[in-house]
Amino acid sequence: MNTEILWNNDAPVTDLEIDVPAWIDQDITPCTVAAIIQGGCESGAYMDAVTYRKANDIMAQHGDEVLEFIEENMGELPDVTGESWKGMATKFLSCAVELWACGIEEHLVELLEEQEGE
Repeated sequence: MNTEILWNNDAPVTDLEIDVPAWIDQDITPCTVAAIIQGGCESGAYMDAVTYRKANDIMAQHGDEVLEFIEENMGELPDVTGESWKGMATKFLSCAVELWACGIEEHLVELLEEQEGE
């Protein structure tokens, strides 16, 4: 799979008609998806998920959807024992964003390769 194609594209993935959950920035780009896959949100690839205030706000608004997404994809929620409330928000949101990014990688590469071939 040619993942290099992700790094060279900074147009929103919504331009490729990929559904982006409401709890992810609607302007997320293939290069951001690649960075999330490579280093996770904590690497600085997706700050909305690791900035306490932002993650807390997103989870306050979309927490049920985020938790449902994680459970559907992992079968369980990550262990948050010992985490603060805001720490739990960042852990859950980061997990969901990383799962989403990994889940669309192959399809995103295919769409970009098709687009490049046109």
